[in-house]
Amino acid sequence: MEIFIPVLIVGSIGLLLGVGLGVASKKLHVFVDERVSRILEVLPGANCGACGFPGCSGFAKAVVEGKANPSGCVPGGSKTAHLVADIMGVTATTSEPMVAVVHCKGGKKEALERAVYNGIQDCNAAIMTGNGSKVCQDGCLGLGTCVRACPFDALHITANGVAEVDAEKCTGCGNCVKACPRKIISMVPKAHQIFLACSNHDKGAKVKKYCSVGCTACTLCVKATPSGAIKMENNLPVLDYSANENFITACYKCPSKCFTDKVKVRPVANIDTKCNGCGDCVPACPVPGAITGEKDKRHVIDKEKCIGCGICLDKCEPHAISLWGATSMHKISSRDKA
Repeated sequence: MEIFIPVLIVGSIGLLLGVGLGVASKKLHVFVDERVSRILEVLPGANCGACGFPGCSGFAKAVVEGKANPSGCVPGGSKTAHLVADIMGVTATTSEPMVAVVHCKGGKKEALERAVYNGIQDCNAAIMTGNGSKVCQDGCLGLGTCVRACPFDALHITANGVAEVDAEKCTGCGNCVKACPRKIISMVPKAHQIFLACSNHDKGAKVKKYCSVGCTACTLCVKATPSGAIKMENNLPVLDYSANENFITACYKCPSKCFTDKVKVRPVANIDTKCNGCGDCVPACPVPGAITGEKDKRHVIDKEKCIGCGICLDKCEPHAISLWGATSMHKISSRDKA
C-alpha cells in the first residue's frame, strides 16, 4: 500500500501540470494568420531588408497587419507584388523598377593615386586610415564593400578597380547604396540608360590633374539639354529622370566623357523618300555634319556621325525620318512621336 502513495502523488502532480499546461496553451496561444505563410511562399526569400522590415517573415507579417504595402518587396518586383496582393484580396500598386548605378568610372587607368593602401579590403577601413588612396576624395575605392552587401551578386569590381553593376541581376534593393561609405551609388529608373559616372565636386583644370574622366562643371551638358532636365548642383550635373528626356545629347557633348551610356549600339536615323528638303532637321541636329542636303531635295544622314538622339524626328513635318537599329529596321519614327 505504501508504494502506491508516491505513485499517486507523482500522478496527481503530473495531472495538475498537464491541466495547467493545457490551460496555459489556450490562454497564451498566439494566433498566426495563415496568410503570413502563404505570402512567405511567394516571396523570393532574399531577406535583404529592402522592404524596411527584418527579413521576409517580418515583411509578410507587416503586410497582413496592414503596416506594409503588398508591393514593398523590391527584389520580387511587380510579379511578387501582384501575388501578395491577390493573397490579401487587394489591388497591387507597383512602382517603376529601379537599378543601382555607380557614379564613378575613374579607375586605375584614369584616376591618380596618392598612396598605396595595404590594409583591410574594405572601403570603410580605407577611409578611416587616410581617407583612401585616391587623390579624388569622391571616387570609388574599389575595395568591394558594396559587392559584399549585395545579396544578388549584381556588383563586381572591374579589372580597372571600380565597382560596376550588372543591371540584369540588380533587383533595386538598395543595399549597396547604404553600404557605400562615399555615397556614390544611387538608384535610377531601370528604363533610363544614361547616368553621370562622376561624384567629384571640384571644377575646371584641377579635376584633370587627377582624373581624365572627371566632371569639370563645364555645363555643356546643361546647355545641350534645353528641356531643363539637367541642373548643376555643387559643381555636378543632376539629371531629372522624371522629365521626358533621354540625355543622349548631353552624353555626346560631355568633353570629359564622364557620362555612361549602358546601350552599346544605338539605332541611327534614316531619311526616306517622303523628305521634302525643308532642311528643318539640319539646325536641330546636335552633331555638325550628321545631316546634309540641298534645299528642296532629299537630305541624307551620315550613319557614322549620328548619335541616335531622335531630335530630328520631332522637327520633320512630313515624318520622313525614322531610327533604324540592329535588331529592327523600323525602330521608331517621327510619326510615332507625333
